[in-house]
Amino acid sequence: MTDRPDRGLPSLQAEPWLADPRLQAVFDALTAEGGEARVAGGAVRNALLAMPVSDIDIATTEPPDRVMALAEKAGLTPHPTGLGHGTVTVAAGPEDARLPVEVTTLRVDVKTYGRHAEVAFTADWAEDAARRDFTMNALYCDRAGGVHDPLGGYPDLAARRVRFVGDPVLRIREDYLRILRFFRMHAIYGRDGLDREGLDACAAERAGLDSLSAERVRAEVLRLLAAPGALAVVDATIARGILNHVVPAPHDRETFAALVAIEAAVSDGSDPLRRLFALSPGDRAHVARLGERLRLSNAEAARLARLAAAGPVSPALRESERKSVLYRLGLETYRDAVLLAWARSGAGPGEESWCALHALGERWQPPRFPVSGADILARGVPPGPEVGRLLAALEDWWVATGFPDDKEAVLARLDRFGIRREGGG
Repeated sequence: MTDRPDRGLPSLQAEPWLADPRLQAVFDALTAEGGEARVAGGAVRNALLAMPVSDIDIATTEPPDRVMALAEKAGLTPHPTGLGHGTVTVAAGPEDARLPVEVTTLRVDVKTYGRHAEVAFTADWAEDAARRDFTMNALYCDRAGGVHDPLGGYPDLAARRVRFVGDPVLRIREDYLRILRFFRMHAIYGRDGLDREGLDACAAERAGLDSLSAERVRAEVLRLLAAPGALAVVDATIARGILNHVVPAPHDRETFAALVAIEAAVSDGSDPLRRLFALSPGDRAHVARLGERLRLSNAEAARLARLAAAGPVSPALRESERKSVLYRLGLETYRDAVLLAWARSGAGPGEESWCALHALGERWQPPRFPVSGADILARGVPPGPEVGRLLAALEDWWVATGFPDDKEAVLARLDRFGIRREGGG
């Protein structure tokens, strides 16, 4: 086949990442003996949309064993990360500035088993494109920046339309995770409404989501919730009965929508765990169900549990009470708790009293409690549970009196707690 780009499509020749000598060295190696190589998928899609490019993948007509040999011959470092599926990771550049490039041989899927497939290698770019999930991911770019579009997917990309390659039902049955990917991709790249044919297919095949591992579902759900267009796709998944299969019901759509608006107003990011909590009733039992269904990490589950136990926060709190809550909860949980309470309150994103409550975390840093167990022991208190009791009582007093910056004054308070000292003093 010729390596001539399609006419009328934009050129990526000026892209800095494409001119990177390390990437060009990989091209040199793969084409040294007549093979073809093109950047594939996400890097091309993002570059054409003027969005950041991170990972760079290359598709090639060379089979994986030849990729290994060609890379070694060129002085590059190949790693056989997925030879059975035609993938070799080639590292180029000096040791302190390696560029890892995932190189995959053109292939067709013979049989699919969810995320795994039995593949056959090919030299046909259109066959390789036909096995991809969405038309906007079936674009290629040669080393000179010429864009190749075997399936005619560029108009979908230009229109910001996420559309399955071929029959949506067949694509979904190859891997049911593509249902969630369809919504996530739209939340990131989509414009206007969801592709109707794709949406109908996702709704019809939604029961297949139950067969997916919790780990795969978790990763996709969290990425979806963090995406710019998360609200529209969450609405669609609720309306079509899809969200129930990955996030336990009931779903609090109103709080979720309010949180999205408030986060934007106060520039506090689009945290997926906070948004996941907003979708739920927020009680401990439901939080436990979320952790189990999505196989959340211990840290993620603990964060949601802290939110469930955080207690009420509102602008009605006095300044001293606000500082006490911030100290007890910690900055992350305090901010989360304020934003979630704000979202559930019905107050608008610009409500000044809530803005001030949220801003406390930026204008005040909780001090460190100045007393330790060693200080209690030094005052003659014998080791044991009494030390912990006194520390807790001292800390409560210290917080209630406004965090005084006087260690000796705090320790002097011990005399009022009726302490028992060693030796009976």
